[in-house]
Amino acid sequence: MATCIVCGAATDGHICDTHEEDVAFEFRGNSPDQLTAGRFYRGSVDGFADFGAFVDIGDSVTGLLHRSEVPGRLESLDWDDGDQVYVQVMNVHDNGNIDLGWSIRQAERDFRGQLVDDPSADSNAQLPEEPEGNGHSADASTETETADGGTPTSESNSEFEFGDDETDADDTPQAGDAGEPNGETNDSQATTDARSSDSEERAQTRDESGAETESASGADEAEDDQDDAAPEDVERVEIASLDDRIGDRVALEAEVVSTRQTSGPTIFELVDETGAVDCAAFVEAGVRAYPDVEAGDVVRLVGEVESHHGDRQVETEELTVLSGENADAVSARKAEALNERAAPEDTTLLADDDDVAAVQDDLVDAATSIRRAVIEGQPVILRHTATVEGYVAGTALERSLLPLVRDEHARDDAQYHYVDRRPLDDAFYTIEDATNDVTDMLEAAERHDEKHPLFVLVGAGSTSESADGVGLLDMYDAETVVVDGGYADDAPAVDALVSPTNDGGNTVNTGALGAQLAALVNGDVREDIRHLPGIAYWTDVPTAYADLAAESGYEREELATLRDAIALEAFYQSYEDKRELITDLLWDETGGSLAEHVADQFRTKLDTELDTAEPHLEPRGEGGVVFEVLDVGEFTHQYDFPPVDLLLDALSRRDDRADVLLGVGDDELRVRSDEDVDVRAVGERVADELPEAGVVPRGARDGRIEFLSGEKDAVTDAVVAAITDQLA
Repeated sequence: MATCIVCGAATDGHICDTHEEDVAFEFRGNSPDQLTAGRFYRGSVDGFADFGAFVDIGDSVTGLLHRSEVPGRLESLDWDDGDQVYVQVMNVHDNGNIDLGWSIRQAERDFRGQLVDDPSADSNAQLPEEPEGNGHSADASTETETADGGTPTSESNSEFEFGDDETDADDTPQAGDAGEPNGETNDSQATTDARSSDSEERAQTRDESGAETESASGADEAEDDQDDAAPEDVERVEIASLDDRIGDRVALEAEVVSTRQTSGPTIFELVDETGAVDCAAFVEAGVRAYPDVEAGDVVRLVGEVESHHGDRQVETEELTVLSGENADAVSARKAEALNERAAPEDTTLLADDDDVAAVQDDLVDAATSIRRAVIEGQPVILRHTATVEGYVAGTALERSLLPLVRDEHARDDAQYHYVDRRPLDDAFYTIEDATNDVTDMLEAAERHDEKHPLFVLVGAGSTSESADGVGLLDMYDAETVVVDGGYADDAPAVDALVSPTNDGGNTVNTGALGAQLAALVNGDVREDIRHLPGIAYWTDVPTAYADLAAESGYEREELATLRDAIALEAFYQSYEDKRELITDLLWDETGGSLAEHVADQFRTKLDTELDTAEPHLEPRGEGGVVFEVLDVGEFTHQYDFPPVDLLLDALSRRDDRADVLLGVGDDELRVRSDEDVDVRAVGERVADELPEAGVVPRGARDGRIEFLSGEKDAVTDAVVAAITDQLA
């Protein structure tokens, strides 16, 4: 029985089933049917076609990465013929064709292990051969327990390279570099190799604070004092200072944010209050060092700072998991520095809006939470309604986040890895939505050792309907920020709430509110998003936002065109973010032709549906209040554009004959009116009057009323009476 190179769990081979997708395989077979579907393979680009890219897997087989598998445009891959890439084998057809999937990880360091898929071997998941002449640094031996808690072993640190294959002009390749089996040993390496014969076995002990640590044993300890000072005698330094300490032996106190297993050492990514660094710990090739150390642990690490191809790295000698006051002190330092870094540099509003100014402090708090998530390496999940307001707010936040992510994280795929915009089916964050998010979150944590995301709920999350969903996130300590310009009602407890009505103010267009927040998250995009708030309004764009858009060259007619285009695209494939398409619409470089094309389709479809629905409006008069009722179940196309809410909004704007428009479906009723109608209060009254009708008000004052379909007529009559009394 072997152990998993990622988690150390007992398994039949070198990788357990849970983490098989966390390693990259080198294929040494000669036939497509020898590939294993689901695995990620290293390959090389073999050419391009309009429909995708061809990738060689090993020396004998080639697969197709279809353009539909690429999250952006095909050219966004920035691949050239011959480039080394990573792809996932999705399917191998009987005719030998291979369907490939795109990998968000495009560097060796992004995977948590490297294995060989050799069909001719006893097992097709083998460790790569250790490069000849692999030297070991032995300033101090590396200690670890076995995965089952057995006797600690002692091995020297490996001078093992990972990452790209380029070498700085000033760096001599180190023996044992990954991908450089013939690297020669330099003088520094020879010195450490000469000392390796004197390295001692160490036993793991526990200090008085309860922290796990390592102590030396053996008669030669005094002899090594000159080179191997006790951990407490090594100077603690900040990670940001390591560039100036190449060759020094230092101590770091930081949080482990990720681990990954290479074919040589285990790599721990440490983050303190000043930055992040990779630390390599070696037991033997492909074997997990310190298997009990996990992401989230606060540690003290002693090691030598080295430069590998221009990247700093610490060769780990001793690793201690801190607890109690020691861990709290490290966390407090990090939290204080992160709060200072995360605070927005510019806290002025994007445009003057008194209703937004009333929650400016809440906006700053929300922006700080979002910026801190980026700094700490938390993915940010943007959940917004599939409406114009939701798309404007969500896209504005996405636009502000992407540059921050690219600046903070070096990996090429960071913008896809750390920012994910997911439209919602409804105006609530339901338990179904939360279940999907928690499932993805736990899988990412289990498979990739990923931090729990920060969830930003836009246009949802401020009413009681979202309480169960938000509560599920809270059960897993996932942070939540809610941004909603609509009516709040019994808002669930979240980490940051931006809701003007919750603070006793007026409703605000959620698109404008989200754009204001985006400007605080990243001041560098202010000029880029100035036209977005004006797009979110169907009528009467406030002067402040219209003027702001005009400064960027967008007049009111152009704002209306963009609004109509977004409204149409928000409906189709509503669960997809459509990042590139939405970007093209909102920041079109082609003179507006794309937006005009889509907006024309919107107007044609909407006008057709309006002309179809208007003849079926049923007038009703109660107590001086004029009603018109549309049976949306009978007289609209249920699964075609426009959706019911958008159609009713358009009918309400177009028809000035009625005080109140009711859209009545088979089991739902919606209200549109320029009058002050409290839909929740109406629903609560009808529920009391018709207890057998299963009436449930959904949402706040501007929500809807659900009921049993068999009670449709009775509920409609009761709603009409309740609204009449409200407006009397």
